[in-house]
Amino acid sequence: MLSLTYNMDVESSSKWICTTPGAIALKQPYLCTEAGLFFGNQWFSTARLGKDSYILFFTLKGAGLIEQGDQQLILPAGQALLMNCRTPQSYCTAPNHTCWHHYWIHIDGPGVRSMEEFLIPNQKLTPIPLGNMDSKSCFDTVLTTLQSGTVDSVMQLSLSVHRLLATMVHSHFSQVENQSSRQVILDAAAFIRRHYQDSLCLDLLVEQACLSKSYFLRLFRQYMGTTPYNYLLGYRISQAKELLLTTSLSVGAVASHVGFANESTFSTRFSTMTGQSPLQYRKSAFQISDKMP
Repeated sequence: MLSLTYNMDVESSSKWICTTPGAIALKQPYLCTEAGLFFGNQWFSTARLGKDSYILFFTLKGAGLIEQGDQQLILPAGQALLMNCRTPQSYCTAPNHTCWHHYWIHIDGPGVRSMEEFLIPNQKLTPIPLGNMDSKSCFDTVLTTLQSGTVDSVMQLSLSVHRLLATMVHSHFSQVENQSSRQVILDAAAFIRRHYQDSLCLDLLVEQACLSKSYFLRLFRQYMGTTPYNYLLGYRISQAKELLLTTSLSVGAVASHVGFANESTFSTRFSTMTGQSPLQYRKSAFQISDKMP
């Protein structure tokens, strides 16, 4: 059952185009029945019980609030979203925003359905970053060819929708890959913290990450801001500071406890990183403690 309510609080330059697909369009993997470029103002809103298609949004400026079932999300500028309209939904200019300028197209066909599992994984609404210039060109092609009905325009329209969805799938996979890479590095950093007292080597970390050495080093610097070796040194020195302040262990014992091969190397590294020798650090800390009320 189709039921639509809306508040068309949009600027006069907004576009809304409808068409009835012909025989040629119905044979394409991607077909479009409606498209628009809405310069929505603060009170723009739409609510629909159901529609036998998908809708694709792309925000240009401001942000939209999208709701479907128990899902609610904000769609900011530069992000796109595919939603299956067969389930009741609503969307409007997001709270605390004065506008939602966005493209939208109602699409369907076997090509869209084949990409649904990637763009709406587990039926979860998933905002996806979308490149601005190329994407705008594709949306504009849809708007200018939607009502033409020629074979050429139908092909252009179908190809434009394919490009938009394929770009979204690629962007989504890149996001997932980045999240996976970040987790690999976070796991490596956690391993270093757990085994900082041991004799660690880069080859072991690389082997566990299942990455090439150069790629692992690049990712580690990207996410941790330093090299694995310097991260290890920093953590060892932080643990040494705690031991110097909370125990009476000798400097040599502290060095051994935090994984240094000898006291000389430890003292050199400690002084370089803190500006004080281990004994100076312990003494200055105790002096500050004695002066505290």
